[in-house]
Amino acid sequence: MDSISLPLGEHELTRQRLATGALLEAVRANPQPGLRLRTDAEMEETLAIILRAHDPSHDLHIFGYGSLMWNPAMDAAHASVARVQGWHRSFCLRSFLGRGTMQEPGAMLGLDRGGACRGLLFRIEAPKVREELQLLWRREMLPGAYDARWVEACSGAGAVRALTFVVNRRHERYIGRHPIPDVARLICTGKGALGSSRAYFDATVEALEGLGIRDAGMERLRAAIRCEDAATGAA
Repeated sequence: MDSISLPLGEHELTRQRLATGALLEAVRANPQPGLRLRTDAEMEETLAIILRAHDPSHDLHIFGYGSLMWNPAMDAAHASVARVQGWHRSFCLRSFLGRGTMQEPGAMLGLDRGGACRGLLFRIEAPKVREELQLLWRREMLPGAYDARWVEACSGAGAVRALTFVVNRRHERYIGRHPIPDVARLICTGKGALGSSRAYFDATVEALEGLGIRDAGMERLRAAIRCEDAATGAA
């Protein structure tokens, strides 16, 4: 989730702030020049498209690969480790918003094409699906850098269809082809209303380690971050 640069309290990412619309209002109240946000109509249209492809009598699964693993802020009946084929975890978005600013841009995770990704699979009970998706839309879909997509997620219980948020490669903030050292530098220096890109990276690494997930791309990026620390004399 990205957000506009305001004091941290204005953009604290909690379930309550998502549910009341306070976070959404704060984002829209202080738009950055040149930043386009999806309208309410656009948000509702993209949600309706997803819901048309879902049987309302069935539970719905969400695949999380970044902050959803350590700050889900949703009412899930169950969560388990799962694998998605054809997509990989990548710091492929420049952040001018919650984890960065125009002056100190950061980097954020997206699910990009190719490879495979292990993350957390959340199960949302059928009566709660619309409410929970509305919160997720406010969190993930407002700036237009992500697209909602159905994928197949495989866990110990078998394969299920799951909803996840993949990067929009056409978005101007997409940096999936940038060299790893450049991305590492953004992570080390980016700071915004939600905190630093480095804290976001560290929290994701900690969540992966806690789940017993090894991600080669994240390890390469961690090595590059250590080199950046050494070059700048950071602790």
